[in-house]
Amino acid sequence: MSLSNIVQRKNREFNDFGEVTDVVNILKSQFANRKLYVKYMVTRTEISIQEYLEDGTIMVVTDQDIEHEGNIIIFGLSDKYLEVDLEVIDEKAPGYFHCRIKSARKAISGRRDLRFKLEPDEVSATNFRVSKHTIDISSYNIPTSIKVVLDQFQSNSSKWSDLFKVDVFSTESKDYVLNMMRKTGKSLFISDISSRESYKSKSDDFINMFDVLGEELDNYIKKNIERGYRSIVAVPIIYITETANPVPFGYIKAISKSMNFDMDKVLELKDQSFKLVDRIRDANTHFIPVHQQIVDISRGGAKLKISDENLKKYLSRTRGFIFDVVFKLQAPITIYGDVKSTFLDEEKNLYVGVDFEGNSSRKDEMKRFYSILKPMEVEYKSRLMKSMKDRKNKS
Repeated sequence: MSLSNIVQRKNREFNDFGEVTDVVNILKSQFANRKLYVKYMVTRTEISIQEYLEDGTIMVVTDQDIEHEGNIIIFGLSDKYLEVDLEVIDEKAPGYFHCRIKSARKAISGRRDLRFKLEPDEVSATNFRVSKHTIDISSYNIPTSIKVVLDQFQSNSSKWSDLFKVDVFSTESKDYVLNMMRKTGKSLFISDISSRESYKSKSDDFINMFDVLGEELDNYIKKNIERGYRSIVAVPIIYITETANPVPFGYIKAISKSMNFDMDKVLELKDQSFKLVDRIRDANTHFIPVHQQIVDISRGGAKLKISDENLKKYLSRTRGFIFDVVFKLQAPITIYGDVKSTFLDEEKNLYVGVDFEGNSSRKDEMKRFYSILKPMEVEYKSRLMKSMKDRKNKS
């Protein structure tokens, strides 16, 4: 039994132990009746300390088929998560080791929620939605597939006004108005190019051109009049990520030479931007409706076993994804999983550890999730307490 190759996306914060005697004391006091496990194993593998020797070393027993390569990391959970690095001094028999404690660390904070194992038919994961590309807000490096959607939208909407443009923001732009729109997510509305009153903001949702241009405002008005413009509306394209973070990455700009836009036109253009975002999301999302196993779960996260080859390809490199949690005889609950670790087992199944960072917009989704999980938690705690009591009685 070999150690698995885990890619840790997020690391815990730890306090290190300074003395080996401190590690021994916590093992004796807090783990006499609590289970310890070997870290980085595909299946949960118990390890028990059989003897504490006078020189500070220990004798441990675990699975006889374990491959250790001279070092073993063990872990357990009492009030907080504990990890101990062991050096194998001698292998007395298969799975029976004489070890030296090299170092140890304890998590600064405890796990938020109780996580427990599940039977394959209790809960499953399905309807995976994985983004093909991440929109890089720092450089506005937009994937070609999304640029194609923007170009098509501009072409199909060209009759909306005399001049119609859809484009991506640039961090190197010297356009004060577009830079303000990129930073604030506010819209531009100038109903009458020739009227200074039109350059004031209508509400907090709009850019105040007096603040942006200052003394340059008169020159801006003059240039627009010379170009034959009568009215301008510009709205940002705001992409909402899976974790509900707004990313203003582009804009739609409409200019009329023949009429004055009113607020209805502004609202219509904003609605067009929402529809454009939906098209971008569809173009930027892989939808994979397969059912996969949830190995363990808590209120705050889960471990998924991914056997589908297509899904493995996408989840191995994504930072997070949307999926449905389906409890037996219950309607699906849509959740966003923030990937914190991945590893492959010997059969090339991909295990993905996720934190639940968000949920769908359906009302009371998470409340329903917690209500389903609560009796399962109670039952698991009952079994855990009974197991600990049985172990204590035997010792």
